[in-house]
Amino acid sequence: MGAIWLAAVALSFTGWLAQTVNLQPATAEPTAAATAKPTGPLDWVCPMDRDVRSDQPGVCPRCGMTLVLGIPDEAEYPMTLSFSPKLIRAGQKERLLFQIHDPKTGKQVDRFQVVHEKLFHMFMVSQDLSYFLHDHPVEEPGGAFHFDAVFPKPGMYRVVADVYPEGGTPQLIARTVIVPETDRSLPPLAPAKLAPSLGPQHAANIDVELTTEPSKPIAGMKTLLFFKIKPAEGLEKYLGAWGHMLAASDDLVDMIHTHPFLTYGGDQIQFNLIFPRARTYRIWVQFQRKGVVNTVEFTVPVADLD
Repeated sequence: MGAIWLAAVALSFTGWLAQTVNLQPATAEPTAAATAKPTGPLDWVCPMDRDVRSDQPGVCPRCGMTLVLGIPDEAEYPMTLSFSPKLIRAGQKERLLFQIHDPKTGKQVDRFQVVHEKLFHMFMVSQDLSYFLHDHPVEEPGGAFHFDAVFPKPGMYRVVADVYPEGGTPQLIARTVIVPETDRSLPPLAPAKLAPSLGPQHAANIDVELTTEPSKPIAGMKTLLFFKIKPAEGLEKYLGAWGHMLAASDDLVDMIHTHPFLTYGGDQIQFNLIFPRARTYRIWVQFQRKGVVNTVEFTVPVADLD
């Protein structure tokens, strides 16, 4: 269940191709190496956190990825998403096949970098934002990935791929899937109608409280999100990070995948996020405690700057 760049980037419906997104991986309290300003040439860069630079090779003190000598030019990698069987039916198992292509040659990419312990992170979100899934497709010979999914109801879904093609930059690619209404026993999805929900949330074995700074997030400006976890004893990294977040706007235009920026002694975890538009956002956050993955959700209204 994921990167270099800002706290988040909106994914536009135009062409149904998401832009690459900044992922702020989790870390413990910043070390001197993480916060000190390098004094020499800044040639070595973290591919996930571009603000982390060094004058010598090594690993990123924030996310642990190997520093690279410069960053390749950013380019969007096309993705083909196909299905077997081709006629999608709600409530039945469907095989999704993901194929990533080199933007210069058009050839299928067959080598990927591991990001947060996986080659491929996949998210699925329903039109009404009631359904959320974070999982990991299986690699096939030649570089394609497959995943057996069940779409619970007819309607529209967004499927998001988070991959890092070797020689490229981390990618967040979204596709829209329409599941036709073929079974009247399954009511179709409706557009999301979200009301703010910022109160404490209970998951499998933790309770999570959210506070934001500013208290009323502003579109286009950085928002700090502080998650207080109770009990904190037994909190563990999940897929190499202290938490994973996906945020989606109520119209499913913006899809944002990010990771913690800081932790504070284990019981409080901070994410930094830039909401691109004045909308209401559904936020899913995942934390692991004593081997159990906890998923909580919050609904955050975002306003324009007056």
